[in-house]
Amino acid sequence: MTDLQLHIFEEFAELARTLASPQRLLLLEHIAQGERSVERLAELAGLSIANASQHLQQLRRAGFVETRRDGKRVLYRLGAGPVIGLLSALRQYAEHNRAQIRELVADRLDRPDRLEAISREELLLRMRGGDVTLLDVRPQDEFLSGHLPGAINIPIAELERRLAELPEGGEIVAYCRGPYCALSFDAVRVLQGNGFTVRRLESGFPDWKAAGLAVESRDLS
Repeated sequence: MTDLQLHIFEEFAELARTLASPQRLLLLEHIAQGERSVERLAELAGLSIANASQHLQQLRRAGFVETRRDGKRVLYRLGAGPVIGLLSALRQYAEHNRAQIRELVADRLDRPDRLEAISREELLLRMRGGDVTLLDVRPQDEFLSGHLPGAINIPIAELERRLAELPEGGEIVAYCRGPYCALSFDAVRVLQGNGFTVRRLESGFPDWKAAGLAVESRDLS
């Protein structure tokens, strides 16, 4: 191995070490939903602000996240590289290689609402036909940062009391943060229990955005 090859693989190893933390991976998942302050990220990840800040600085040094200043706040967003693709590849390899993860995923996917999943490609066709209602069940701040075109936002905690806001008839497709996010599974259960025709998107908003598909956002200021 040449010195150049060794240097390249040392760089790869350094990036891998940065990701070798469940807390940093969790922070990346939340940042993938849209820009966040360190205070909000700490709250979402169940970390102290000091601990979250330390993890975020490591992610920033490695280029996985970037920052911008908004008044006194510092907001974090994903870095310019293919971060979502990297996390997706890591997830797929873990599911392939780790029996415990395969069992956990199988337990989730063997539930009856697994039959109600819709692929990104099929959803695109349905959207072009205009015969589907998109339901984003993430918290409102995540929805405002970015969402599928034309989606309705009803956070999962409010869904049962806001059913009247959904159109009667037709099909609803619920989506949330990603394949491990339970919110869309819960939405399918609630809606089916109330007589709605509903499916869930197999992937989530970050994968949709990473695929280069159209998204909408609203001013958070």
